[in-house]
Amino acid sequence: MDTLRAIGLMVVAMAFLALSDAFLKLASGYASPGQVMVMLSVGGTLLFVLVARLRRVPLSLNDLRHPRIILRNLCEMIGAIGMVIGLAKIPLSLMAAIMQTAPLVVTLGAAAILREPVGWRRWTAIAVGLTGMLMVIRPFGAAFTGWEIFPVIGVTGLAARDLVTRTLPPSMPSLAVSAYGFAAVAPAGLAVLLISGAPISTAPMAFGFMACAVVVTAIGYLAVTSAMRMAPVSSVSPFRYTRLVFTAGLGMAIFGERPDGWTWAGAALILCAGLYSFLREHRLARQQFELLHP
Repeated sequence: MDTLRAIGLMVVAMAFLALSDAFLKLASGYASPGQVMVMLSVGGTLLFVLVARLRRVPLSLNDLRHPRIILRNLCEMIGAIGMVIGLAKIPLSLMAAIMQTAPLVVTLGAAAILREPVGWRRWTAIAVGLTGMLMVIRPFGAAFTGWEIFPVIGVTGLAARDLVTRTLPPSMPSLAVSAYGFAAVAPAGLAVLLISGAPISTAPMAFGFMACAVVVTAIGYLAVTSAMRMAPVSSVSPFRYTRLVFTAGLGMAIFGERPDGWTWAGAALILCAGLYSFLREHRLARQQFELLHP
């Protein structure tokens, strides 16, 4: 019963995170990407600080000077720039498909940077997933605008952030690390705002959509946390990919998007490659555990 509840929570979480993407895109219709980044950073930071206070989780300024936190925050900035500009400039369905390559990019980075062992099966899954991403983007096609590069930059930045997170000292609370990451997005947003020269919007709709984005992101975050604590990771994590379905559906329902066959085929390849890679990692981890604990 707990496993079914956890799966339900994970699906709900992905629905709320897909809503967050939609609200950010709606806000981008009234405010520039730089302003959206600043508002998201301020709202998210205040929310995480409040939760940290309620849970009595310490937020140490000394941690902000830790080299790994600085590196993680830089990756967070790059990821946020790519994601927010991508959401503003390309269809939500394309954005959703590209975002699903993140676990595969993390595996690639873990092998190349952290020297984690990756067998030929997972290398094949990575190659298939990246092929699917190229099918979605079609960099040499007539429909390519150049803005599709930004979500790729965003996925790469967020994957690098996750890799750095693996190397953080265990003594640093996850909630505090998340708060630092959200706070780091504000300077990046200000830089984008200054470079673009875009005017600051005072449209009530921009602030309304951003407030909704912050709230649904928080609900999604809490639902993911609860689901992961309620049941085994192997039972729950595959349902993260339902976000692709929700985001694509919202793109069609709200923005009138109609993904073509190449986009659907590429998204299917990304989905299958990601699921296979996850299941393969879980199987190897279970075999290693059985060897160490016969």
